[in-house]
Amino acid sequence: MKRTVIITNAQILDPASGLDVKGSLLVEDGRVTDIAEGASPGAPEGAEVEDARGKHLFAGLVDMRVFTGEPGHEYRETLSSAAKAAAAGGVTSFVAMPDTSPVIDDGSLVDFIARRAEQQAIVRVVPSAAITKGLAGTELTEFGLLKEAGAQLLTDGRESIQSSAVLRSAFTYAANFDLPIAHLPRDAALAGTGVMNEGLFATTLGLPAIPLEAESIPLTRDLQLAALTGVKYHAAQISCADAVKLMAAALQQSENVSAGVSINNLTLNELDVGSYRTFFKLSPPLRAEADRLAMVEGLKTGAVSAIHSDHDPQDVEVKRQPFAEAASGAIGLETLFAAALRLVHAGLLPLETIIRALTSGPADILGIDAGTLRKGAKADFILADLDYPWVNDESRIVSRSQNTTFEGARFTGKVMATYVGGKRVFADAEGESSK
Repeated sequence: MKRTVIITNAQILDPASGLDVKGSLLVEDGRVTDIAEGASPGAPEGAEVEDARGKHLFAGLVDMRVFTGEPGHEYRETLSSAAKAAAAGGVTSFVAMPDTSPVIDDGSLVDFIARRAEQQAIVRVVPSAAITKGLAGTELTEFGLLKEAGAQLLTDGRESIQSSAVLRSAFTYAANFDLPIAHLPRDAALAGTGVMNEGLFATTLGLPAIPLEAESIPLTRDLQLAALTGVKYHAAQISCADAVKLMAAALQQSENVSAGVSINNLTLNELDVGSYRTFFKLSPPLRAEADRLAMVEGLKTGAVSAIHSDHDPQDVEVKRQPFAEAASGAIGLETLFAAALRLVHAGLLPLETIIRALTSGPADILGIDAGTLRKGAKADFILADLDYPWVNDESRIVSRSQNTTFEGARFTGKVMATYVGGKRVFADAEGESSK
């Protein structure tokens, strides 16, 4: 029997289709079949009807950079727990990074991730695979076999390939197999033992620092090699003003390149490190305020086309260390949407720009059926109250890890419900009780 769901009285915004109306969404058999502006035209017999009560309705968010601990470090995060955290944050599709133990560098492991996610995850998991075996940056993996197994993105995750020759070969083969590559531009020698942004504040704290050139120089190389090979190249995450300029120039020459920014580099700066707070030890590091504002401007101009959480769960033992010795990374799935709304409420970016960078922007880069409410699209969507005030209370964190850069943060705007294939997979208990 055909399952029909109707969401009425919603403010529907879908940048991918140029839609911004108040009306109703019709879902049949897990796909969007119609959007009616104004009053609901009436529900078919047997339809499930939900009144959105004026909330905003967006396509489900697409997160291109999510680390889990499965396989190998399930105590940090499993595919199941990551999916629950994603649903709580409005993320209906996420790319699982290959940085696991063992590394996802073989077709059988890609198949394992795909099957495991299908069985246990309440949102859609997009499998990625390593560019090089063991993420070692030397020997390429079997791209064709990885694609056959279901890999939809090639990436070395937290690692950056230092050899230009290896990277050129990777780009060439990826182009042949029509597989996008997401690569982290990071010069290991320039970064050295640095743990935060190079500048006066790092000097004041007495911490070894990472110069901006550790990002801009390898990004220049990556973009030149991408132009040479014709690969679909994505700068996994950029963080400085020079990188935005480089992306803007490259986009004048090619539509095959793109860049993403972590929600942390978009909404926080180096001063948030404060008194050696290890939850703010990230890679790339939090930059100066001028660089953060350059990232905002990059979203506005289109030089940056995707915002991601860089969700990287770490346990207490590796974070409760001196700053220089602590592990890098922070969780972010549950706060991605609310943190991005800070830019809207501050008047720095229009809502449409933020939603595009969280939905159709990353979906288009990946080439997946997601991030839009067009007729026929998968009915993955969220209902959100943009004015709902809340505090990121540690006791309510869904992720298995709690290393958040937004600990105790106050937000305005929250995901109230998340739907995957027209089925509700998350409802905010606090928001429901306040109706």
